[in-house]
Amino acid sequence: MAGFIIGSNSHHSPPSDEQKSPSNEEVLPKTCRVCGDEMGQKEDGEVFRACHVCAFPVCQPCYEYERSEGNQSCPQCNTRYKRHKGCPRVIGDEEENFDADDFDDEFQIKNHYDDVDAKLAANNNQQKLHPNAQAFSSAGSVAGKDFEGEKEFYSNEEWQERVEKWKVRQEKKGLLHKEEEKQQADDDDYLLAEARQPLWRKVPIPSSLINPYRIVIVMRLVILAFFFRFRILTPAYDAYPLWLISVICEIWFAMSWILDQFPKWFPITRETYLDRLSIRFEREGEPNQLSPVDVFVSTVDPLKEPPIITANTVLSILSVDYPVEKVCCYVSDDGASMLLFDSLAETAEFARRWVPFCKKYKIEPRAPEYYFSEKIDYLKDKVQPTFVKERRAMKREYEEFKVKINALVAKAQKKPEDGWVMQDGTPWPGNNTRDHPGMIQVYLGSGGALDVEGKELARLVYISREKRPGYPHHKKAGAMNALVRVSAVLTNAPFMLNLDCDHYINNSKALREAMCFLMDPQLGKKLCYVQFPQRFDGIDRHDRYANRNTVFFDINMKGLDGIQGPVYVGTGTVFNRQALYGYDPPVSEKRPKMTCDCWPSWCCFCCGGSRKSKSKKKSATGNGLLGALYNKKKKKLMGKDYVRKGSGSMFDLEEIEEGLEGYEELEKSSLMSQKNFEKRFGQSPVFIASTLMENGGLPEGTNSQALVKEAIHVISCGYEEKTDWGKEIGWIYGSVTEDILTGFKMHCRGWKSVYCMPKRAAFKGSAPINLSDRLHQVLRWALGSVEICLSRHCPLWYGYGGKLKYLERLAYTNTIVYPFTSIPLLAYCTIPAVCLLTGKFIIPTLTNLASVWFMALFISIILTGVLELRWSGVTIVDWWRNEQFWVIGGVSAHLFAVFQGLLKVLAGVDTNFTVTAKAADDTEFGELYLFKWTTLLIPPTTLIILNIVGVVAGVSDAINNGYGSWGPLFGKLFFAFWVIVHLYPFLKGLMGKQNRTPTIVVLWSILLASIFSLIWVRIDPFLPKQTGPILKQCGVEC
Repeated sequence: MAGFIIGSNSHHSPPSDEQKSPSNEEVLPKTCRVCGDEMGQKEDGEVFRACHVCAFPVCQPCYEYERSEGNQSCPQCNTRYKRHKGCPRVIGDEEENFDADDFDDEFQIKNHYDDVDAKLAANNNQQKLHPNAQAFSSAGSVAGKDFEGEKEFYSNEEWQERVEKWKVRQEKKGLLHKEEEKQQADDDDYLLAEARQPLWRKVPIPSSLINPYRIVIVMRLVILAFFFRFRILTPAYDAYPLWLISVICEIWFAMSWILDQFPKWFPITRETYLDRLSIRFEREGEPNQLSPVDVFVSTVDPLKEPPIITANTVLSILSVDYPVEKVCCYVSDDGASMLLFDSLAETAEFARRWVPFCKKYKIEPRAPEYYFSEKIDYLKDKVQPTFVKERRAMKREYEEFKVKINALVAKAQKKPEDGWVMQDGTPWPGNNTRDHPGMIQVYLGSGGALDVEGKELARLVYISREKRPGYPHHKKAGAMNALVRVSAVLTNAPFMLNLDCDHYINNSKALREAMCFLMDPQLGKKLCYVQFPQRFDGIDRHDRYANRNTVFFDINMKGLDGIQGPVYVGTGTVFNRQALYGYDPPVSEKRPKMTCDCWPSWCCFCCGGSRKSKSKKKSATGNGLLGALYNKKKKKLMGKDYVRKGSGSMFDLEEIEEGLEGYEELEKSSLMSQKNFEKRFGQSPVFIASTLMENGGLPEGTNSQALVKEAIHVISCGYEEKTDWGKEIGWIYGSVTEDILTGFKMHCRGWKSVYCMPKRAAFKGSAPINLSDRLHQVLRWALGSVEICLSRHCPLWYGYGGKLKYLERLAYTNTIVYPFTSIPLLAYCTIPAVCLLTGKFIIPTLTNLASVWFMALFISIILTGVLELRWSGVTIVDWWRNEQFWVIGGVSAHLFAVFQGLLKVLAGVDTNFTVTAKAADDTEFGELYLFKWTTLLIPPTTLIILNIVGVVAGVSDAINNGYGSWGPLFGKLFFAFWVIVHLYPFLKGLMGKQNRTPTIVVLWSILLASIFSLIWVRIDPFLPKQTGPILKQCGVEC
């Protein structure tokens, strides 16, 4: 704790030159240096002095607050405050041997250590402070032999010498040493009390902000009910098809809004206390008790995911502010690339110099590419004179490191005919990326790899799982499950951090932030993961395509945190390993009900006897093997006590088969069910043993060579066959967005998650900022949601017997239903153009009451947005960009995702939309103006052209028909402009930097708009049909 001093304080020695006690005659400051208020006066009229040593100006309210809530010491000299007369007592005042009520700030020298041999004469031997000598003097004799002589004044040197002699005599008597021991014991008690405090706290949104927001939501629901009543009861008969389509779309939008809105009913934020975490688990002189963490970094193709980016992520992990022996970084190379293998070797060598530099000067962030590119004053808060010199040297070394990595990339552009060859002359095992054995390489942490200062580094492990033709690999989800098994065999940390290769650690204390939740004694055992928000670098100031996704991460996720926890978003997540193994969370012990003896035991009216017996029978016979192993702390097995904890010795699965005879039927069935572990987790006794270690660690008696062989076995391509991997264990298969599915399964089992938002962003990554790449990314997310919606894991019908809360189910339903909103959205954006071209409208003439409901609806929509921005802190620019991209993505990527998902799930046709790149400008944010042709661009472009043509046609028609036609035109123009304004960023993206649109986009869009217009004119559904006699030409000239 800052400012807390252990040991003896300034009670034992006189003030030095820096801490001089001012006399009564000196002019004291009249304002408090803490709060700025005027200094008060004591009862005798003198100015209040909080500190008796340096007289640092602190008013009485600040003094009392510091004593009751702070560290009870002076901000300037760190001397513990003494109690003034009339002030309340606090813990520690009992140590004073004098009566604090008689303390009158005259700085009387009293012996606090010897009440017998060292007392001041009470009558004529009062201490005085000489104004010129600037030291304490004695005007009389001191009782006892501690102070001798009758000299009037003493210089500082003489006084210091006399005090030293006095301290020597006190030490001989043993009194001073006892006082120091007492002070040390009190300090330990204070630290112990501080360590018992919670590691985090929940900060609810102030009621002045959240209550108006909830009231407006309820009002909006009521208004919607009356609005739909009007819309349904007053159809537009002259445009009945348009009216019907618009009403269906509006009902769908209302349902979509409810799914999105109500999970935000209980938003909260959380604060962590990192100092308490250190006091509790990092006590001086004791082994560090922080839990180990395994960090997973996944990558596929180093040519698309640059190795320098992956290297920066790895360097930020290796230099994290966490005990090095408790961190292990696993890098999964799903492309079996020798480029990444060599890049990690260079990264490990550079880390030997980079890591000690980061920890010595405590720099942020600890990814060198982003640290050296920051446009800030890097000398701020750096007082070491060698910092500038070492920083320049480190920057030179990093530039040399980049040259080496770029040389490897250039070499990898052209693969040799005979394949890649390693440095020892052997062929690279991953030359065939679809047919290669499993590979594991440990770079750091193997015993001999130390940094340049001779200190140990965190372990760095390269992994490439085995791939063979004919075996499913399940893309990223399969790679993550392989990492779970390898890490369980090699290190078996109880917690795991999952990062994409382009997401580096921006806050070196991020792991400590997560541990404040996961190591909490009450909450930690029930948490499946701690989710951090995603923050991004390299996005332009305007964030044209809502790449930051601020509304989701700062509004929706806070709302979910108040229910059962945020959804898993694929990266920046610290997992509880036990939750990924498919175990249920521990059940909280309920308080036993009050019972009495007034009725017989067989009567259940008062005591509930029969109900209790039923529950006992159920618990004795139910809950399969995994539940029993998880909930029971101790179990009799093979004549020994089996304890599931820490790193205790595990049983051998082979012993189970040998000892079945001689057991009771119930015990025998329990032992036989141990074989279910192999069917559930796979054929690896070492891995199965690790799953039973709730607190992590490796079994006793294991050696590194045997563990590496077992690790190779658990990443073999056939290991997951006939097991629960991907079904109930680990990352769940069956969707492109495996993250949503994995988090959903955990929440269905009853686990909770936590949203952690430290002031400094924990992780930062890169996001596609040009239009085509952004749409392609959104397409993949939406496709995954459609796949989940059409699977057995759909939140609409899955997990109703579990422990998923209803508002959490609404949120998950929203995450898989939102792509289907694209169909009504496309229709609704087309309606304004059709109305302008035909002269019809979806709303009949409005009455006064109907106008009120329309106005109330628009006002409620605006108020909901404004109040949401108030409690969340999101800017209106971010909110508006999110609204715009909701329309852009809805009429393009989401629409294609729906049809692609239906073809994939129902017909088995896998359709991919390719992206072709053109050259970009080599300028800052040059990628923003990079244009890549994709079919996703056609629907929004067509919509823009249709609405612009409709506006021109409607205005021309109003001009031709005179003044009376302008009134009905305004409603149509309003909806058309609503579409155009929301699609404006898309239009800007099409124009590019040179305001040019590719010819193919223009041709396709004009062709579709023309065909649609011609078909509309040919059908002309709004013209009245003739029902009278058919008139034919008679052929006679009349």
